[in-house]
Amino acid sequence: MPNIKESINAETTIFWFRRDLRLNDNAGLYFALKENMNVLPVFIFDSAILDKLEDKNDRRVAFIHKVLVSLKDSLEKMGSSLLVVHAEPINFFNSITPRAVYTNHDYEPYARNRDNKVEGILQQKKVIFKTFKDQVIFEKDEILKSDASPYTIFTPYSKKWKAALKPANYKPYNVEAYTINFTKTMPFQLPTLESMGFKNIVNIFPDKKIDTSIIDRYDKQRNYPGLEGTTQLSIHLRFGTISIRELVKIGGKLNETFLNELIWRDFYQMILWHFPSVDKAFKHAYDNIVWRNNVQEFEAWCEGRTGYPIVDAGMRELNATGFMHNRVRMVVASFLTKHLLIDWRWGEAYFANKLLDFDLAANNGGWQWAAGCGCDAAPYFRVFNPLLQAQKFDPQSVYIKRWVPEVDSGQYCTPMVEHKFARARAIAAYKKALKDS
Repeated sequence: MPNIKESINAETTIFWFRRDLRLNDNAGLYFALKENMNVLPVFIFDSAILDKLEDKNDRRVAFIHKVLVSLKDSLEKMGSSLLVVHAEPINFFNSITPRAVYTNHDYEPYARNRDNKVEGILQQKKVIFKTFKDQVIFEKDEILKSDASPYTIFTPYSKKWKAALKPANYKPYNVEAYTINFTKTMPFQLPTLESMGFKNIVNIFPDKKIDTSIIDRYDKQRNYPGLEGTTQLSIHLRFGTISIRELVKIGGKLNETFLNELIWRDFYQMILWHFPSVDKAFKHAYDNIVWRNNVQEFEAWCEGRTGYPIVDAGMRELNATGFMHNRVRMVVASFLTKHLLIDWRWGEAYFANKLLDFDLAANNGGWQWAAGCGCDAAPYFRVFNPLLQAQKFDPQSVYIKRWVPEVDSGQYCTPMVEHKFARARAIAAYKKALKDS
């Protein structure tokens, strides 16, 4: 097995994988290979992130590990390999002096701070550091209002996004043309999950195959959790095992509703870039809400014991699989924040721990939307009726019976709060908060 420090020298260019775990159509990898010889792919299991994960059965870590095994195998068939380390990135880059480091942009506050520190370390060593746009179509200041301020409402943003879109924006990067420039090396050893303190769990992850028949019917079926009406590609977009450019090209041809969902991703990443203080309400007046924050009720919500079948089905699906249908995500989030008057940050944190496709920008944006306090959010007086939502979107109870099999028996729990009462209580609490602001 090669020695790490001996394998990285002044002739080595590192490509640092992060949210882009693929060899095809990868912007940073393309430019690293095109502009350099002796390119060594590296992935860092960031101990600063992993140490905060309390659940050592974390499915996302297992997913990343599984993908890395596949990447490593593909690289080794080309005579190269993938170097995977478990460390803090700052310490890793302090310990090496390559010729250059290439990577793709990450817009989250932690990542921006980390990358600034890494860039500082590399500059002191006179090491080139280049980053590229890869996980979105338009980023940062690329789609702005006429006064050069960022959009905070989705619809006008999406119109300008579509007007700006050209084939060049989704043209794939031809990585395959330059694979000869990968470092030739003996295989590196891949750290095991156990060596990093995690358990090697068996989990069936959604396939990254693009089913165009689902995309073609997306606008008609996406709201019905009992149907196979969504692609379940969100985990692959989150970790970059599939290219956003490929999906935008297909969505633009087949289904505008599907394309709009991809534009929402860009929108929330843009919002996160311009407004990184995600621990507070986007609309500051909503920070005055007096939340009930009943711990027992929160636990019942987490466990799927609210007495509202579609809410309980969603939470049980999340706990069992790490996935939840998007329509149901809105229903359970509305229930927590409006029916139970529990702080949206509690729900956001629970989703952050459980979702396979957890993404800070989308998760925070979605929770603030449901709570009424975010950009382009649902108005505070919009309170989903879980019973009507179930009747409309799961009329045969296909989804509910899959996850709440006892729903029609005497064993199912009674509703923990009555809808009409909860709605009135929520609207009163919101009104008071806004009045007092």
